[in-house]
Amino acid sequence: MNNVSIEEFHVLKNLVGCNTIKDCENKKILDYIESYLKPKGFITESKTNNLVMSIGKYPKIGFLGHTDTVEYIDEFKTPFNLTLKDNYLYGLGACDMKGGIAAMLDAVAKIDFSKLKGGMKLYFTYDEEIGFGGINELVDNNNQFPEVMIFGEPTNNEPLVGSKGLMEYEITFKGLKAHSSDPDKGISANLNAVKFLYELEGFYNSEIKPDSEKHYLIPYTTMNVGLINGGSAKNSVPASCKVSIDFRVINKEHMDKIEKKVDQLAKIYKASVSMIECIKPFIDNVNFYDEIKTANFMTEASLVKDCSKRIILGTGPMTAHEVNEHISVDSYRKLVKQYEELIYKICK
Repeated sequence: MNNVSIEEFHVLKNLVGCNTIKDCENKKILDYIESYLKPKGFITESKTNNLVMSIGKYPKIGFLGHTDTVEYIDEFKTPFNLTLKDNYLYGLGACDMKGGIAAMLDAVAKIDFSKLKGGMKLYFTYDEEIGFGGINELVDNNNQFPEVMIFGEPTNNEPLVGSKGLMEYEITFKGLKAHSSDPDKGISANLNAVKFLYELEGFYNSEIKPDSEKHYLIPYTTMNVGLINGGSAKNSVPASCKVSIDFRVINKEHMDKIEKKVDQLAKIYKASVSMIECIKPFIDNVNFYDEIKTANFMTEASLVKDCSKRIILGTGPMTAHEVNEHISVDSYRKLVKQYEELIYKICK
């Protein structure tokens, strides 16, 4: 590995050089990707805050990568300058997921599409880290996705073909404020929230958690009470309380049961319910791989509905959102080859 040069990774270096925290330099990074692909025969189908490019008349495979990154803290030594040290590449987004995007670009540069029957599409999205704005825009605009879609999220080169669903609730309880010396004059929103959560947890433990799906790393639906915010003073009966809950679900049946129970309890405890996210789980029948493995995190793959084979496949080690985020040279090189192999397999 002594002969490794940073110039081999010039595409990744240019991507990391764009500050795309909260899509700050979104135009800059999309302009770079577009200018890289056009000389190789790709045409621009659409360019907003997303970029969609294609080659060939009959796209059989698609690759998707989000260009935005999370913020970094001061300990990150070289956030926007790709650095090579001891066979590792350091930079903000190197793992999540500019490494995946760079590998896509390096892979397609090696392909002679004139010798393939099938074409391909490339999708580059914004706002994945905060609100899935980019992929939702593509879906809402009725973009047609190829039958096979590859999502370049970091997986340490392991192909994943499924993901849990997500149900995220914000539940507000209204009470009646009174002095704590005479609490019977009031209605405690906090107590109603506690009773609601106690019943919901009992339902979850008896009706939901016992079921399992072996293909998920955590093989059961999980429940988490992430936030509780109620009351205005320690000597007042609280008039309001807000609770945030999320479930990572293994099947559609659980989603139906949870929704029904939450609505039932909301009526009992006079709460208003807002469902912030409702994303179905999936395990696709991808016959390229002997073993079925799934993601234990949410990706844009869950929001793409009209393709039959979704594969989440990216670099490693998985250091997303960590200080001094990095990937290995070996993983990056392997990923480029994995992408090439998929293109030839699908488009031949």
